[in-house]
Amino acid sequence: METERYKFFSHNECEFFPCHPGADETRFNCLFCYCPLYALGEDCGGNFVYHDNGIKDCTNCLIPHSPGGFDYIMERFGMIKDLAMKKSE
Repeated sequence: METERYKFFSHNECEFFPCHPGADETRFNCLFCYCPLYALGEDCGGNFVYHDNGIKDCTNCLIPHSPGGFDYIMERFGMIKDLAMKKSE
């Protein structure tokens, strides 16, 4: 019995599927459609570029959409939590 199905979801009927060029459609994970690591900026560990206007472009990053993407993101969840915590001054 497979017990980790919650780590993968593929929405191949989505009008944007797959949203990254060159991605393997048979293994593309849509669970993190919007990557929670985006907020980590340069510390996300992904394949991204910053445009001149300061916008982070993750088009070439497949980490959240890869078979190991769920575990990769969960390993960094503490960093995301730290960003979201209210700081006491």
